Amino acid sequence: MKNSERKAALMLTLSMAVFGTLGPFVRNIPISSAQLALSRAVLAAVLIMTYMCITKQKIQFSTIRKELPLLLFSGGAMGVNWILLFEAYKYTTVSSATLVYYFAPVIVTIVCPFLFKEKLGIKQIICFCMATIGIVLMTGSGDLSAGNNHVLGFVFAFGAAVLYATVVLINKFIKNIGGIHRTLLQFASAIIVLLPYVLTTSGISFDGMTSTGWINLLIVGFIHTGVTYCMYFTALRDISGQKAAILSYVDPLVAVIISVFILSESMTMMQIAGGLLILGFTLWNELPSKR
Repeated sequence: MKNSERKAALMLTLSMAVFGTLGPFVRNIPISSAQLALSRAVLAAVLIMTYMCITKQKIQFSTIRKELPLLLFSGGAMGVNWILLFEAYKYTTVSSATLVYYFAPVIVTIVCPFLFKEKLGIKQIICFCMATIGIVLMTGSGDLSAGNNHVLGFVFAFGAAVLYATVVLINKFIKNIGGIHRTLLQFASAIIVLLPYVLTTSGISFDGMTSTGWINLLIVGFIHTGVTYCMYFTALRDISGQKAAILSYVDPLVAVIISVFILSESMTMMQIAGGLLILGFTLWNELPSKR
């Protein structure tokens, strides 16, 4: 492995590990999911703009004018995706929400043949069916006692997965802007879409925020979003798609460990089986057939 690829692998592993710790921080921020998503986008955008000003980087809008509508749409989808994921954390365990969220790559695989005329093989069909069975197992075994509607949490997580897959698919059409510039514009687009929604629904209010809430919000905005997204996109430039796919599973692994051993959230055997089906067949789907 080359030195640049080794550094990229380390950076990608670290970014995915940080993504996996998102759930507990979100739970300690006493604001609505929509306002949290908006705050996350604003904080991350401010951080990236500051970095670009310091490094004197500019966005050439003349070269991306035709792709701005796609960026706007993908940014909006990303913002709503965050709202649904944060809602999922409220109704079900962090591990369950994260595992259902990782159904997104399978959705991408199924949709790509229709959008990009790619071949859909028997392997992809098997992966889709088995991962779908995993979703059913996790949803059907949710504990609805103690006022926790786990099924609703799974619905929110699945909706987040659909929107995450949408963002991935839209980005396949965006060719003339990369890395940090694309991230900034998508955060800006998310702000444009989320701001009117927040103002007309929950409104912007930080009255219930404690010092703990503020600290967690800053960590989610600056670390989990601004820094980690930049690390993620930077690492993808120097690492193969196969290795990136494998390392991406650090995220749900960390999320499950935190859920079970730190948050003391339980998982039934059927949920564990469903999670293994989702992760296992999603991983197999992303690996070369000859392997």
